[in-house]
Amino acid sequence: MDKITDIAGLEALYGAPGAASLRKVATQMTPLYRKWIMASKLCMLSTVGPRGTDGSPRGDDGPVVMELDAHTLAMPDWRGNNRLDSLRNIVEDGRVSCMFMVPGSNNVVRVNGQAVLTAAPELRARFEKQGRQPATVIVITIAEIYTQCARALMRAGTWSGVDESGDLPSVGEILAEMTSGEEGGAPYDDAWHARARETMW
Repeated sequence: MDKITDIAGLEALYGAPGAASLRKVATQMTPLYRKWIMASKLCMLSTVGPRGTDGSPRGDDGPVVMELDAHTLAMPDWRGNNRLDSLRNIVEDGRVSCMFMVPGSNNVVRVNGQAVLTAAPELRARFEKQGRQPATVIVITIAEIYTQCARALMRAGTWSGVDESGDLPSVGEILAEMTSGEEGGAPYDDAWHARARETMW
């Protein structure tokens, strides 16, 4: 394998970035970036820590983040699998990236910044739904906001409306594979939707 080992060698393969890709960067919320991010119910959160990197989908039934001010976003940590991979990373290394998506648009808005984790009651209360509050809230200080190139989602046909999931293994099947049949399988899959409805928030 011909490994690329320096930045100069990498840049020689691609050339200079387009001027627009640099000029569209903001360091805080602007009216149009705000409109985009507040329309997003789905975000991919990336973190880094001593044990490695983590990527985690974050979704809500409204905006996936709340704007605290032009420089600060808040993201509730709703119920998940309690692995806490992203949260452990944030506690130990606050660098984060968020990729905000909106169904139907091939554009993605990226926010890079520094995050802290809080269990402050007054902030958790701002996200209350159906009598429940998130255990913690991720508070992100924005370093930069910019749009990503649309080509990746265009190539993948992400919003084409074609369901390509029919032949995928279920989570129960994967769990059964990983535990040599001791856990998972059809009973896990059959119970999942009811369990998810009861623990959505």
